[in-house]
Amino acid sequence: MRAVVQRVAEARALVASEVVGEIGPGLCVLLGVARSDEPADSERLAGRVARLRIFENEEGKFDRSLVDTGGAALVVSQFTLIAETAKGRRPSFTEAAEPELAERLSGVFCAELAALGVPVEKGVFGARMRVELANDGPVTIVLDVEGRS
Repeated sequence: MRAVVQRVAEARALVASEVVGEIGPGLCVLLGVARSDEPADSERLAGRVARLRIFENEEGKFDRSLVDTGGAALVVSQFTLIAETAKGRRPSFTEAAEPELAERLSGVFCAELAALGVPVEKGVFGARMRVELANDGPVTIVLDVEGRS
């Protein structure tokens, strides 16, 4: 499981020009699920995202997390994060989870974020979306489930 986490001033996901999820300050989380992932991976990664200290304190140091700041998360499932690009010029997505598993584990991830006190907005699983965001910093971090690349 992989998450690309972007600190944002605001973000929203649109499907056919209709806003389906929108947040103010917080994190935009692009979430990729691999076929080998399990519910425990979703829970562990959600905890890491919620507690990732990438928000500044009064001295301008990264010392606060999403939980500390009361920010929200916009979570967008993105199987392309699991692409294998070592060979050729066309990415391979064979390690990406089947849609049923990916949707279920994305749901576990969002539920765990919410259980940690993070307001969660979501894109529409499997839909073609436009994601708009104002990256704050910019700050972008890639997180992988521990023990996997």
